[in-house]
Amino acid sequence: QVQLVESGGGLVQAGGSLRLSCAASGSIFRINDMGWYRQAPGKQRELVAVITSVGSTNYADSVKGRFTISRDNAKNTVYLQMNSLKPEDAAVYYCNAAVVTASQFTYRLTDYWGQGTQVTVSS
Repeated sequence: QVQLVESGGGLVQAGGSLRLSCAASGSIFRINDMGWYRQAPGKQRELVAVITSVGSTNYADSVKGRFTISRDNAKNTVYLQMNSLKPEDAAVYYCNAAVVTASQFTYRLTDYWGQGTQVTVSS
């Protein structure tokens, strides 16, 4: 079993910064892509940023130039540095990881999600 535990959310004023962290633990053979998604009230969950195992990144247009995703493969952890936050960035942020687990006879690729962390931005 694999668990993703997020931390770092909170309340910040517009223009401020927050850093989210997400640590994966459990029976992990390898982690492929890791990413951050967010969901605001009444809206669908949307991709914020994703990073591959070799460090290639992709961002939603709305956060380019303000957010930075990074990862520490040795710690199975992904980060999201959020700068110049805007009220429209307020949402529950979810960590996602594509995790490969290994058993005696097979490998399995499974998407795992964190429990979510609230980011609130006051204007």
